[in-house]
Amino acid sequence: MDHFNLIDGELHVEEVPLARIAEAVGTPVYVYSAATFQRHARAFRDGLAAIPRAHFAFAVKANPNLAVLRLLANEGFGADVVSGGELARALAAGMAAKDVVFSGVGKTRAELDQALSVGIGQFNLELEEEGVVLSQLAAARGLRAPATIRVNPDVDAGTHEKISTGRAENKFGLPIDEAPAIFDRLAPLPGLNLRGIAVHIGSQLQSLAPLERAFERVGKLVADLRAAGHTITHVDLGGGLGVRYRKDDNPPSPAEFGAMVARVTRGWDVELMFEPGRVIAANAGVLLTEILWVKPGAIHPWVIVDSAMNDLARVALYDAYHDFEAVRPSGETMIANVAGPVCESSDVFAKAREIDLVKSGDLAVLRSAGAYGATMASTYNSRPLVPEVLVSGNRFEIVAGRISAEAIMAEEHVPDWLK
Repeated sequence: MDHFNLIDGELHVEEVPLARIAEAVGTPVYVYSAATFQRHARAFRDGLAAIPRAHFAFAVKANPNLAVLRLLANEGFGADVVSGGELARALAAGMAAKDVVFSGVGKTRAELDQALSVGIGQFNLELEEEGVVLSQLAAARGLRAPATIRVNPDVDAGTHEKISTGRAENKFGLPIDEAPAIFDRLAPLPGLNLRGIAVHIGSQLQSLAPLERAFERVGKLVADLRAAGHTITHVDLGGGLGVRYRKDDNPPSPAEFGAMVARVTRGWDVELMFEPGRVIAANAGVLLTEILWVKPGAIHPWVIVDSAMNDLARVALYDAYHDFEAVRPSGETMIANVAGPVCESSDVFAKAREIDLVKSGDLAVLRSAGAYGATMASTYNSRPLVPEVLVSGNRFEIVAGRISAEAIMAEEHVPDWLK
């Protein structure tokens, strides 16, 4: 459930008409519902209430806006980060360092040292050499870095190829069969507190079956490591639950996920760690846009909007689906293509789709845009960087300003020898 609903024939976010935001801020603009973020965060926690020891860290890459992170910090979430920049954002938003998990296959030495300096809660190691370097950096500070080894269980998540992370050919994690030997070599190092295993097989999962297979493999690994004399206190099960982008999508609920986890991990006697992102953020945001033109097409008309692939890249990257809805629907529909103004053939949000009848000057939204939307935006074609607005009840505020092409150009410099 989200808080974007028609009230008196006009689409509102909570109690605020989207047209009011467009008038005040302009378009395109991302609009977030605080109540939806809160509802989804609580639903996820409630779904795993049967887990005796659980840690929740929001996947910052899904939506790194400081206001969003503060909202989730207030709901008791830590942060799953994959860069030094995301770590800085999480701390600035009020998330405790001890509740930060640092994931990612390409952490730099500077980022590892940065994370050690603030005392984060856990490093998820992606390769043996990373563990050796982390040990050296931590020992130099007189510390023991809390860490897990991320394993690749060679389980196909059944999701889009570009968001699958758990198959043997993916770049993430260590082969699960090699993990015991690597654990043996890293565990004695002086700067490490190697305390467990991490796994994450992909995102936008529509079935629990691949997760269950991966978790079962992790459970066997935990038992084997303990039999070899290692102390295992933490297992990081990542994130990945899918959301409803299309009306006929039926992803597993947090409660169904929680029941599976409780069953599979019974007897593990560890703290389980979870890093939801999309499942909390996606349906908490929309991209509000204005129709520029309705252009005749060879087969179907082209609805040209003022948002583009630089504002919302998911469709061009993953062939992703986002519902397109008029802010003031008339009840009439049309079959049309929806596209942006960027000079790329991939700048298309929908093809031959039945949508609300619209005309130039109308407002519309691309739904389910709260995750991997603004965070992936760029200034391609020298377009301004899209702003973000947060709504709570009858209030709204700009939480990320529109960065103009002129402001970006001001950071560039032409050398004297070219003048």
